[in-house]
Amino acid sequence: MKTEAADIPEPDRVPGAPHPRHTTRVIGQDAAAAAFLQAAQGDRLHHAWLLTGPRGVGKATLAWAIARWLLAESGRADLAVDPDMPEARRIAALSEPRLALIRRPWDDKTGRLRAEITVDEIRKLLSFFHLSAAEGGRRVAIIDAADDMNIPAANALLKVLEEPPSDALILLIAHQPARLLPTIRSRCRTLRLSPLPPRQMSAILSDMGLNEDAEALSALSDGSVGEALRLAGQGGLDRYQDLVDLFATLPRLDRLAASKFADGAAGRAGADGDPFDLTITVLDRFVTRLARAGLMGAPLPQAARGEGALMARLSPDDHAARIWAEAQARLSARARTGRAVNLDPAALVMDMVLELAQLPPAQASLTKA
Repeated sequence: MKTEAADIPEPDRVPGAPHPRHTTRVIGQDAAAAAFLQAAQGDRLHHAWLLTGPRGVGKATLAWAIARWLLAESGRADLAVDPDMPEARRIAALSEPRLALIRRPWDDKTGRLRAEITVDEIRKLLSFFHLSAAEGGRRVAIIDAADDMNIPAANALLKVLEEPPSDALILLIAHQPARLLPTIRSRCRTLRLSPLPPRQMSAILSDMGLNEDAEALSALSDGSVGEALRLAGQGGLDRYQDLVDLFATLPRLDRLAASKFADGAAGRAGADGDPFDLTITVLDRFVTRLARAGLMGAPLPQAARGEGALMARLSPDDHAARIWAEAQARLSARARTGRAVNLDPAALVMDMVLELAQLPPAQASLTKA
């Protein structure tokens, strides 16, 4: 049965937050915005821009602000555009004919979003440039996220970048730019966006009404407002607390609690989020923070009750830090593969938890427990 368009989740929207096209303010990324404006106003506007940085720091928000600024031809010295301008209203409604959005498509056969951006989506981009050329004027395409492209899609995009259409600008959003073809990266000008410092993050989250959890969300989101909102909207802090409590049972892992945690990764993805993606995120953050703890000491502020003491026990030195860091890279790759081939989420998470529980630093805590 065909899914209604209104019921299809947007893969480039953080659950619990508005889509970036509806966000008119770019927070804390003044340097990146200024670099673009300097190029645009100096007639040095490159045909392709690669926006990089951690997930949720404002890359998509900046991309949509650039699109509005260009298509509205505001000429302002900043990226602010009146949301009531006709171009801005059409962009918000995804009805602007001079704008194309490329993102992971919906698969009616599986009832899920595809794990990758396919070559068919890039072919749509080629058609957009060809058909919109007759309209004249500036055209903008946003690819979110470019590192979601599979190899055929990446090769198709490369051909576009090698022979860019006139009066066209392509904005590629990449959370992990190393996954892109080097030839794609070399044909783009890069805008690097940085995480926000904890104090600024906490202030922003408090302004958004997240006063009680602002400090923990700031710690767990690594300076990403978007990630903090996603974690808050999906109960990410509770999931992280469950994970900390689970690993506190080491070296004799509580198998029942582990199974319950893994089962929480099951369930269909929807507009409110993806349980599997949330679980992988909190696992990744936990292991990353373990690795940092071995090098820099227990994290402050803590993201969960008992986190500091647990990390001091499981990652007491740089040797343990290296083991956790290697595990993080290994499990991150496994999660991507599992998502691509639709492995059972609960089984995959359970395997990850068991592997982590058997690492030497986790078992070494037996003598210290």
